[in-house]
Amino acid sequence: MKMGITNWVAPGDKSGEFKRGQSQFRNFIQKGGEFPPEKGRYHLYVSYACPWAHRTLIVRQLKGLEDIIPYTSVHWHMQEKGWRFATPEDKDTPGVEVTADPVEGHEKYTHLRDIYFQVDPEYKGRFTVPTLYDVKQGKIVSNESSEIIRMFYTEFDDIIEDKYKNVSLYPKELQADIEASNEWIYPDINNGVYRSGFATTEEAYTKAVTTLFSSLDRVEEHLSETEGPFYFGKNITEADVRLYTTIVRFDPVYVQHFKTNIRDIRSGYPYIHKWLRNLYWNSPAFKDTTEFTHIKAHYTKSHTQINPCSITPVGPEPPILKEDEEVPAVKFALAMAAQK
Repeated sequence: MKMGITNWVAPGDKSGEFKRGQSQFRNFIQKGGEFPPEKGRYHLYVSYACPWAHRTLIVRQLKGLEDIIPYTSVHWHMQEKGWRFATPEDKDTPGVEVTADPVEGHEKYTHLRDIYFQVDPEYKGRFTVPTLYDVKQGKIVSNESSEIIRMFYTEFDDIIEDKYKNVSLYPKELQADIEASNEWIYPDINNGVYRSGFATTEEAYTKAVTTLFSSLDRVEEHLSETEGPFYFGKNITEADVRLYTTIVRFDPVYVQHFKTNIRDIRSGYPYIHKWLRNLYWNSPAFKDTTEFTHIKAHYTKSHTQINPCSITPVGPEPPILKEDEEVPAVKFALAMAAQK
């Protein structure tokens, strides 16, 4: 059996466990290198649905790179050929920059895979977002989100506005703490929702989902003890960016679609819920780059092995609550506590 774009567990793998493949392009933008920092030289391809791509959009805005690195979002619907570019028939699709590929020479490209095959006609990997593309050389710089965001942290500082140069998402004094958090948040939470949702055996699912919620409990405890309002205190760091893109999708999609339903965020994790809403409502880089229509439609209509009829649930509504809003059960509990 051939391994296709939408097959998430390898044929013949009796464990039923989802195993994420490694990114294939791992170059780095740096002064004096093959890929030097230049305005307009690079194009970023993303999907608003994808949490890994979402990281890059958040950092791009936090670091003031909007005029330095243009981007295009693919359409939310992913089928056997992978991510596709929008067509004139998709004119009502929400979200900015959801267009055909605007790069010169790519006029006939209909799918992200066309870029990968242009770079390497024998390419055998997945066609993933984010993809950072060097327009000048016609090469893919990187399709590894964790490395793309770190390029954005520092490598363009000489050509951005002064006010963004002091935005430090990976400060020296917190690097050890950030790395330590990445070591368990990535496999247990960021990838843990996928390991739960794409599992094909009861054992694999149960193992993944229990690990996921144990780690969410760990995040909740951490946030209850920190001064906040961010993961490591008073300033936004990489830890906030990497965790946010999973948590903002949790209630609208993962609870029902990936069966991560031991608890939801809005009623089960008050400190995570507060942290999430603060980022969304008070930091434009997080809110502006969160496109709930793409998020809900992509998962529920592209993953037909999970949702064969491609029905997108109506709720939860709203997909994220205001800072002063709570679900009725939480309101009741707070009211009762106030009376004591």
